[in-house]
Amino acid sequence: MDFFRNAKVVCLHSHHDKYLIADNDEESVSQIRNGSSLPAARWSVEFVLISDSIIRLKSCHDKYLTTSNQPFLLGMTGLKVLQTLPRGLDSSVEWEPVRDGTRVRLKTRGSGTGTS
Repeated sequence: MDFFRNAKVVCLHSHHDKYLIADNDEESVSQIRNGSSLPAARWSVEFVLISDSIIRLKSCHDKYLTTSNQPFLLGMTGLKVLQTLPRGLDSSVEWEPVRDGTRVRLKTRGSGTGTS
């Protein structure tokens, strides 16, 4: 998707009016309001060489936004995301931006679920 084509750094702003930030423990992520000016809200965009529609997002701690197998909230769809430094850059750190009306949904490649 061309949405991220010229982006080097992005802030991820949810439909709940919150920003995704990399926590200082260098593992967890959280959402806060009014966080756009924080360095922890900035995610570097990396493109996967084999595809022009797949990206990786790297935190200010040089760790990747990664899907886990843990549910985000009990009884809800979607998986918890973390910031990790995996040994290999596999599908758990790869995201496919998908246009959803006026927004973009980030779909994980490995699980088929996504976050917005």
